[in-house]
Amino acid sequence: MSYTLTQVRILRAPPERVYRAFLDPAALAKWNAPNGFTAVVHELDARVGGRYRISFVNFGHGQAHSFGGEYLELVPGERIVATDRFDDPNLPDSIRTTVTFKAVSCGCELTVTQAGLPDVIPADACRMGWQESLDLLARLVEPEIPTQ
Repeated sequence: MSYTLTQVRILRAPPERVYRAFLDPAALAKWNAPNGFTAVVHELDARVGGRYRISFVNFGHGQAHSFGGEYLELVPGERIVATDRFDDPNLPDSIRTTVTFKAVSCGCELTVTQAGLPDVIPADACRMGWQESLDLLARLVEPEIPTQ
């Protein structure tokens, strides 16, 4: 069985900056892994039909799990739709991730919907991981650092 999970977060940043954080390899490596993990972006070809591949590495013991997929839709500052598939053969289902960026009075309403999550991944653990990652995303995109 699979399930769908949606995360919503308001960020004090313009949608274009938040969108860029999802497609810039260095930015993605900085915020995407939940607490206790580092991220390695092996491939990121940000175009429709382009592919990406990322590993999350447990900092405590070094075990990694990798995943990747294909970009199905890219609308700058508005929407990203991609497939996700884990390298682990025990997680065979493909996940469809839709990320929307909506301008609101104080910045950007970010919505992440993952459809087809395998039930072997507990929904509460997935939600917690996203909350941790989105905290890191906020720390990356919200500061207004003046140019010098």
